[in-house]
Order: sequence, then C-alpha cells, then structure tokens
Amino acid sequence: MALIIPVIFIFVFVFSAIKRVNIYDSFTEGIKEAFNFTVSLLPCLAAIFMMCELFELSHLSDLLVKAFSPVCSFLGIPEELTKLVLIKPFSGSASLAYLNEIISKYGADSYVARCACVCFGSSETVFYISAVYFAGLKVKKLACPIICVLIATLISTIVACLVCRVM
Repeated sequence: MALIIPVIFIFVFVFSAIKRVNIYDSFTEGIKEAFNFTVSLLPCLAAIFMMCELFELSHLSDLLVKAFSPVCSFLGIPEELTKLVLIKPFSGSASLAYLNEIISKYGADSYVARCACVCFGSSETVFYISAVYFAGLKVKKLACPIICVLIATLISTIVACLVCRVM
C-alpha cells in the first residue's frame, strides 16, 4: 500500500513524458483551478456551518427529536438514535460526538450502539456534500437530488437497524 502513491506518480510522469506534456505548467494550471474552486465554496460552507450551529442553539433539534421519535420507533429505529439520524445529514462532527455519547451511555456491544455505528457509517452529511459538489458544478436545482439522498439515507438506516437486530 505504501507504494501506490509513488507508482501513480511515476506512471503519470512517464505518461506525460511520452505525450510530451509540460508537467509543471499543467500542475500549476490545476492548482489555480483548485484554488478558485475552493474560494467559490467558502460561502456555501459558511452557510452550512452556520445553519448547523443555529439548528443546535435554537433547540430545534430537540423539538424534532421529540416529534420524530415515535416515527423512528415505528420504522424499527431505536428512539435513542433519532437525534443521530436527524443530525447526520447536516454535520459529521456533531453526529460523531453524539455517536460517542451513545457508545459511552449504552456500551459498545449494546444493540443501540451497534445500530448507531452502522447508521453513522452508512449515511453521509448530505447538505455538506451537496454544497461542495453542486457549488462546483453551479447546479441551482438541488431539491430533487437532496430528497433522493435523504430517502436513501432513511432506507439505509432502517435496513441497518434491521440487520443489527437480526445479528
């Protein structure tokens, strides 16, 4: 595994030499594009981070947890995971902190902790990823892809809890 990066580097260098591509100019041009892309992402990322913080500070997350706990329980998701399921699409670090809290409270081998770990690993920070990917593509109509990913996340969470229950 330690040789993968050097092998790729050597392959690109040899291939560029064969194709007679100026490696340094191509590299600096790529860096310029990457820098401009990163700068264009900053407003989107700042908005996502601010919304996550407001979500927690306004206690809207607590209200949503109370509202969705019965729904999660009906779908086979332990009620203790409701906050994790709601926070994960917004913030990976907040959901990781809550995952640690679940493991500390219930123990690593408990059903709830196993479900939490599988749910955490089988879902993604939807809004962060959509901000990063779609901002680069300058896509404006995000509702349909985000809804599809949120539905897929919910289905993966239900299946994850079902698998943890069976195992």
